[in-house]
Amino acid sequence: MNIQNRRVLLTGASGGIGRELAFALAAQGATVLLSGRKTLVLDNIANAIVNLGGKARVLPCDLSAPGGPQRLIDDATRDGEPLDALVNCAGVSYFGMTEDLSASQLDLLWRTNVIAPMQLAQAALPAFKQRGQGMIVNVGSIFGSIGFPCFAAYSASKFALRGFSEALRRELDGSGLQVLYVAPRYTKTAINDGAVSRMAEAVSMKQDEPQAVAQAIVAAMRADAKERFFGWPERFFVRLNGLFPRLVDNGLREQGKQMRPFAQSSASAAP
Repeated sequence: MNIQNRRVLLTGASGGIGRELAFALAAQGATVLLSGRKTLVLDNIANAIVNLGGKARVLPCDLSAPGGPQRLIDDATRDGEPLDALVNCAGVSYFGMTEDLSASQLDLLWRTNVIAPMQLAQAALPAFKQRGQGMIVNVGSIFGSIGFPCFAAYSASKFALRGFSEALRRELDGSGLQVLYVAPRYTKTAINDGAVSRMAEAVSMKQDEPQAVAQAIVAAMRADAKERFFGWPERFFVRLNGLFPRLVDNGLREQGKQMRPFAQSSASAAP
């Protein structure tokens, strides 16, 4: 996809990867429609992009609210200008033991990570199909291909997003529309502060900077890629887990033992 002069709707734009992705897209000449719940943060990002010579507009939205995804697509196209790409970057995580996950946490996680991207795609597809072009980018996770201990619910949501991306891509075959699924590994963002960060250091989990992840996503969009898994040896373990999951069970056994105390302390520290 040639990103220059394209209108790109970016959810989760106030987050670590989302913020850097906003700047990376604007640097390629896109008009970036910034969506999220933190309006002041989004305003600051938009002003910074404009000061750098880019184009940005803020569209606050709570995607977990009933009707939120449809309202966002309506707001993004209200001026009569079409969308060229939808980037689903909004997400929430949960690190902890499964039995400590509350019903409200599970509901928010599933609504944000799975239902909202699906509903946004539903709302954007009619106009994309009418024009015969458009790209949907779903930002998943390596944990969407490898079920990680103490991330059971989060892994499940990203498995679902990966499956949706794969199926939708096949459904749209021949339409001129594109679906890209990208899977970052552990990234140094606020979503991974606290117990997650301490756990990652303890088990020597490899980490990426959000700027690098954002640049890799933009490169995948420009290359019209279908899937991109970031990081080595994570890409190898994605393939290995698909073929020989019991081998990965053994490989994660010791790491799981190290992770559990951090997960238990995370639950005890939660409000």
